[in-house]
Amino acid sequence: MNSVQQQEIVILGGGAAGWIAAALLARKTDRSQTRVTLVESEEIGIIGVGEATVPVLAHCNALLGIDEYDFIRNTQGTFKLGIEFCDWGVAGNRHFHAFSDYGHQVDGVSTHHYWLRLRQSGDAHPIDDYSFAYAVAKNNNFAPTDPQNPRYHHAYHFDAALYARYLRDVATGQGVQRIEGKMTHFDLESASGNITAIHLANGSRVPGDLFLDCTGFASELLGKALETPFVDWSRWLLCNSAMAVPSKRTGAPMPFTRSTAHAGGWRWTIPLQHRCGHGMVYNSDLWSDDAARDALTGNVDGELLAEPRVFRFTSGHRKQFWNRNCVGIGFASSFLEPLESTGLQLIVQGVLKLLQFFPQRIIDPVLRDEYNRISTREIERIRDFIIAHYYLSRRPEPLWAACRNIEVPDSLRHKLEVWNASGQIALGDLESYMEPSWLAILLGNGVVPARYAVAADLYPLEQIRKGMKLRREEIVRSAQAVTSHQDFIDQYCKAP
Repeated sequence: MNSVQQQEIVILGGGAAGWIAAALLARKTDRSQTRVTLVESEEIGIIGVGEATVPVLAHCNALLGIDEYDFIRNTQGTFKLGIEFCDWGVAGNRHFHAFSDYGHQVDGVSTHHYWLRLRQSGDAHPIDDYSFAYAVAKNNNFAPTDPQNPRYHHAYHFDAALYARYLRDVATGQGVQRIEGKMTHFDLESASGNITAIHLANGSRVPGDLFLDCTGFASELLGKALETPFVDWSRWLLCNSAMAVPSKRTGAPMPFTRSTAHAGGWRWTIPLQHRCGHGMVYNSDLWSDDAARDALTGNVDGELLAEPRVFRFTSGHRKQFWNRNCVGIGFASSFLEPLESTGLQLIVQGVLKLLQFFPQRIIDPVLRDEYNRISTREIERIRDFIIAHYYLSRRPEPLWAACRNIEVPDSLRHKLEVWNASGQIALGDLESYMEPSWLAILLGNGVVPARYAVAADLYPLEQIRKGMKLRREEIVRSAQAVTSHQDFIDQYCKAP
């Protein structure tokens, strides 16, 4: 019997991007046909700001066969039901982007159309009153919902460095080979321009058929070796700096991320079991590092555990996510500021798409082109969602005024125009954020359309009022029966 030569997959860079890629590829490809090697250097630290996630990470963990409670224990994690936005739109405003909808449709009509009709009749209940996830979260409660009939989904907060270490054990347990070393240079094949090997500082050479660039902003292979151009989105996403600092935790951990708008940017609060993560995102041309630092540290309750670290960034993406025989995963191929915790989401989606179009030893350009098309469209949709948070603000400060004055992408303009005219969310293909997410941001920022679906007029107003009141009461009652977030962690997944 002829032995088939294994396809060599080389991942450059560890951290969450490298180890998610390694673990998924090892788990989901035939080990007799592929060999996965990851090269990382302990000298190169990882950025520890991506500690909040979206529900796709629970899906990723399930694909890897990871026990959820073991993972939470080992990463000092907590659970997340959504993001609370404070002072966005206008100072004093508060709204919640939940990982859930606003209840079941009635006769094919979404809840928000009945809410709009009631609102026009003088009913002042906010749309958040119809979100079960928000009712649970605001009480600081948490329990997984019934998987057969989920009323919400959940994600996590965790220590990014501990997560990378945890995944390293998962991946090496699946047969991934880890090589310690720092890349010094690379070999390119003259005819195809493909990468054939990378060279390390210790003199060793690592050859490969397919390379994954997980080197973060440095983009050592996709950006530098293959000179893949960068598509700059800073004309739409004006923030270019982030500052992060951990603190001692005070009080019980909340089951959500908090995002608080400030004069020159916004601040995140991420509760872990052993500490809190804080950060400020801002535009350094409009707000100095010192002003950002003062606003950040002045709003931290617990004792600071380190000096604030500053990161500079440009939102955008490499023109090709997959160029020749190299695929960029995570920040090596794209970066969107951390407003909606999309960093790990884009890593997981990037690897799952690669598995969908996984190449043979000779790469089919049709598959590569389709991977690039889907990746580009997907990140453009997420970009629009993030732009909307800023564009809809009515705050008076220079950053927010500048965000209001941008010429938004046509795809976002179309969504907003359809919404304002009809109360409908015009979803395109490859959307990561569906109707409930858009509703949370639009209605949360006070963007209320003039009209609602005509079918919402089929029932008498009093019948709708009564039905919606019953919904609110049932949500409050059910949410109060959920255990506290802290008690749930203590019972099932408390870190040692």
